[in-house]
Amino acid sequence: MSLVQIVTWVVLSVPLPMIELKTQTDFSCLGFFVVKKGYIQKEDKLETGDGNVFERRTGEVLADQLIDWGADHVYGIPGDSVNEFISDLHKKEDELQFIQVRHEEAGALAAAAYAKLTGKLGVCLSIAGPGAVHLLNGLYDAREDKAPVLAIVGQVPSNELGTGAFQEVKLEQMFEDVAVFNERAESFEQLPDLLNQAIREAYANSGVSVLVVSDDLFAQKHPEKPGKTSANYAKPRIAPAKQDLQEAVKLINQAKKPIILAGKGAKHARTELLTFAEHIESPIILSLLGKGIIPDHHSYNLGQHGQIGTTPSYEAINEADLLLLVGTSFPYRTFLPDNLPAIQIDNRPSTIGSIYPVEVGLPGDSKEVLQELTELTEEKQDTAYVEKYQEKMKDWHTQLQIQKKREESPIQPPQIMYALENNMDKDAVISCDVGNVTVWTTRYLPLTQQDFVVSGRLATMGCGLPGAIASKLAYPDKQSIAICGDGGFSMNMQDFVTAVKYDLPVKVIVLNNSQLGLIKFEQATIGASNYGIDMGEMNFAQFGQSCGGEGYRVEKFEDLETSIKQAFLSDKPAIIDVVIEDMAPLPGKISYQQAVKYTEYLIKEFFSTGKIELPNMKESVKRLLK
Repeated sequence: MSLVQIVTWVVLSVPLPMIELKTQTDFSCLGFFVVKKGYIQKEDKLETGDGNVFERRTGEVLADQLIDWGADHVYGIPGDSVNEFISDLHKKEDELQFIQVRHEEAGALAAAAYAKLTGKLGVCLSIAGPGAVHLLNGLYDAREDKAPVLAIVGQVPSNELGTGAFQEVKLEQMFEDVAVFNERAESFEQLPDLLNQAIREAYANSGVSVLVVSDDLFAQKHPEKPGKTSANYAKPRIAPAKQDLQEAVKLINQAKKPIILAGKGAKHARTELLTFAEHIESPIILSLLGKGIIPDHHSYNLGQHGQIGTTPSYEAINEADLLLLVGTSFPYRTFLPDNLPAIQIDNRPSTIGSIYPVEVGLPGDSKEVLQELTELTEEKQDTAYVEKYQEKMKDWHTQLQIQKKREESPIQPPQIMYALENNMDKDAVISCDVGNVTVWTTRYLPLTQQDFVVSGRLATMGCGLPGAIASKLAYPDKQSIAICGDGGFSMNMQDFVTAVKYDLPVKVIVLNNSQLGLIKFEQATIGASNYGIDMGEMNFAQFGQSCGGEGYRVEKFEDLETSIKQAFLSDKPAIIDVVIEDMAPLPGKISYQQAVKYTEYLIKEFFSTGKIELPNMKESVKRLLK
């Protein structure tokens, strides 16, 4: 052993006595260990003799800023272009937990879901190059559903930028389309102010902020002095003009058949929305993102609209003489009637008139605007229109109950939703994946006080599990349930291990038909033969067990309720893998063109395979003729 090694071992092993240090310029060197005299290093903060802190690592400064902004966890994967920052996060783990995901896409989707559920900033972290590319899908989901998300993205060392270094990608270019704020730090001095601005922009624009940082900048010692900016966001109060309110009141008073289409922008205004609807005798249709705003079985609720919608919602909106859009960017213009007078309420003025030609735009918070309209408009006495569709919804719910209560195998999706309905808590959080499962969940699973999260406008498969992980972190005391198809779940199922690692007892229900069911139906409705939709057999219950969680395989109806009960009583993450019969997700209203194309598909399938799979003909004819 060399002298340097012996001295180093002694220094690291033996407690040092307190030394009286006299000057700032005197240095004492012992091997590689250097003590700057006059100062004592404490928790990576250098303190002078009078206790004043004058510098610390920039990464630690940023971690403290995130805590000041209210962030309590970060999703990501360590790596060579963020390891300096990871070391600073490690020191703050009691206040700012780092959640190590298995794929950056899952981390970004979880950050987006967290922001949608709570309204708070979702934070994710990745290395340069491949890690940054993996973030994009989740960031686009946040962009499309207007969720405030911050992505801190590593970059190659600052002295290697532009040299084609290993894993170097032009990140600012790549993130330009997805982000409302997209900047790369040129120096460590900029970072605290850039971070504050990034978070403010994410909140102000309900979108994605990206901060690109070469990892060496995190390690720089940052002067401890008052920053140029502060960690706060002043939310503006927007209110409609008096003239516009008067015009809206006039239209509402004249209308005999008003209808409300509400979205997630009315989530916090449940009471005001119902009071207003009852005041003007208007049925309510909810967008996909609006599911759960009011109870599904409430007498004024006609369910969802569009491809996943109900027959009464389709008919009611086509009979209406006034459309009120409340906190929604409903994307399916073809499902909205033409030439219907419309009023739109939205807290983002730029959205007003962007999805439908409105007569009057009322910028402002839906809670406040609805209260004002209730006070200013006449109370309607004519209940014929709303009662007509209340009766139709009673019939609709009766038909759904018949399908849900079947006690037979093979299992169909409505039966699963009924078993789930009987076992979920009133305040559970439901994270729904994308595909046929979206139809089954929105149509057959009635919500009362439960929260609901899904990838809305981007509609990306694979969002179910990350959303459940995020909901369990956001609300540790609530049930967190992911409902996935086998196609969606298999896209991000690797992060079931994340739930196991962090003791997050999420429950994942997988509707397993070994194929991409929605794609099969879409191919059929254009008259095409099915191709590329078969996925092969997969036992997701065994996968869950191999990850260290629990797994339940359900192949018979008799085992369905018992398996869900057992899984929900467990304090471990669990997968309930339910083998289902293939079942077409019939829309609430079938068009003549859809019927023709579906017939073409059946003929092609018969001549190419010799088999024919018919949908529920009674239900299909009923929805075609209505």
